[in-house]
Amino acid sequence: MKYYITILSILFSVAVNAQGFLHAEGQKIVDENGNNILLRGLGLGGWMVQESYMLQTSAFAGPQHTIKEKITELIGKKNTQEFYRVYLENSITRRDIDSLKAWGFNSVRLPMHYNLYTPPIEEEKEGEITWKEKGFQMTDSLLKWCRVNKMYLILDLHAAPGGQGNDANISDYDKTKPSLWESEANKQKTIALWKKLAERYKDETWIGGYDIINEPNWNFVEGENPNGLDEKKNEPLRQLMVDITKVIREVDQNHMIIIEGNGWGNNYNGIFPLWDNNMVISFHKYWNYNTQESIQFILDFRKKYNAPVWLGESGENSNVWFRDAIKLVEFNNVGWAFWPMKKVDNIAGVTSVTKNPEYAQLLNYWQYGGEKPTVEFAKKALMQMVENFKMENVTVKQDVIDAMFRQVQTAETKAYKDHSVPGRIYATEYNLGTQGYAYFDEDFVNYRVNTGKYSSWNNGHKMRNDGVDIQVCKDEETNGYEVFDIKDKEWLLFTVNVKQTGKYLLKIRYASEKSHAKLHLEVDTQSFKIVNLIPTGNNNSYSTAEVPGIYLKKGIQKIKVVFDKGGVHVNYFEFH
Repeated sequence: MKYYITILSILFSVAVNAQGFLHAEGQKIVDENGNNILLRGLGLGGWMVQESYMLQTSAFAGPQHTIKEKITELIGKKNTQEFYRVYLENSITRRDIDSLKAWGFNSVRLPMHYNLYTPPIEEEKEGEITWKEKGFQMTDSLLKWCRVNKMYLILDLHAAPGGQGNDANISDYDKTKPSLWESEANKQKTIALWKKLAERYKDETWIGGYDIINEPNWNFVEGENPNGLDEKKNEPLRQLMVDITKVIREVDQNHMIIIEGNGWGNNYNGIFPLWDNNMVISFHKYWNYNTQESIQFILDFRKKYNAPVWLGESGENSNVWFRDAIKLVEFNNVGWAFWPMKKVDNIAGVTSVTKNPEYAQLLNYWQYGGEKPTVEFAKKALMQMVENFKMENVTVKQDVIDAMFRQVQTAETKAYKDHSVPGRIYATEYNLGTQGYAYFDEDFVNYRVNTGKYSSWNNGHKMRNDGVDIQVCKDEETNGYEVFDIKDKEWLLFTVNVKQTGKYLLKIRYASEKSHAKLHLEVDTQSFKIVNLIPTGNNNSYSTAEVPGIYLKKGIQKIKVVFDKGGVHVNYFEFH
């Protein structure tokens, strides 16, 4: 029996590893058999490189080194080292990668911080480049988890030595020190790091490719925009990417080289022609329309230079935007990697990290001052946040996952959870689905790049990532949240299981300071009379309206609640 198990283990190991490298074949990314591969990935943002908006420190600390300084001021150097050690251990584990696989992702993009692999030049002797094992060990572990799950791992240099952009929060750029572009030593360290990575992973077939420099954003010579949006030649960027490619190819002929333009990845002026026959042209897409025109420039590059393109980073929008963006790029045979994995109090991602009250106090102190927290209090608050980053402690956002996968394929709605009649149905638990099918709301997406106007879609920024506005509910009995800021003609759809045909008494739990709100129900082709909701005098003072005679047939039914006149906060509906 032991021999039999050993043989099975060997066969499983062979099966997991028995596949070749991804590579560029004309305009497609293919596997070793020439099969088209559509990468569906997620970027592990915030793990190796902390970004302030993910930790809610943007108001007082942007780049990671500044965040670290704030923490050190409170708890000291030794405690800070312990915090970061445990943070790196907890933020991404085998369970995270198993979860991504189960949700439908087939790839992972790893945003690397160089300082986990090699010291900054300020800590090196002149002309010397030394190595640190921490980053390589973390990458090894991640690769192992990806390999077992048959997922491709894309290595992404997110924070290059010195920092590659004026948008310092992205690359941990310290403006008091020479940037990547202002230091030959930083350039040589970057090149050497990629050669070291290629030497280590040259035979790893589950490494999908090398994304050699993330979102450079720098005005080199001609541009006036500090982030390189109007640079015409981008000669230093092209030269660095050519030099990196050269050293990679000295040791690794197999892996795809992924390049990004200036101006956060999309300014390719002066970058072409391509200099290698196994390259992918990456672009990033945020906050713009999801039309064919919005990606036509990258499709033109694909055709002109006969090379695959990849949406290397996208996200930070509503579920409608996610669905439409993925549907658009997949229709054009373009793979994608959304962003990020974990963020504090997040609705626009696959998970949300809970902000414990003590951490909220630290944020308040850092931003507004006041009495300095004790070392003991601050350390406990930070270590609790570290615990909250574990996959078993985050809140999984099923609505986001549903939008990125199921909703891309169908407009059909799906019950958010099992609802029975008789029974209570919380207003925030409307069906999974997109605008116009599961709900209707006036504001449901952010197109600020095109419109010049920011839209927050869910104005309460709680629970779900749709256009429906949700906030914390202060009623005595609640699931924690309520629908608010309801406009005229907005509606919600609920799938329910009616246990018995008959007439039911409907109770509506609501609050309204002044508005005489009105709503009606629609079930199949039947529409029930309009219900008037009398003002309760305060948005935190709740009342229950009763509507008798709601006739429902036994079985699965879809009930649409239409707000003929809005201005009300709704906690739940209850059928008796």
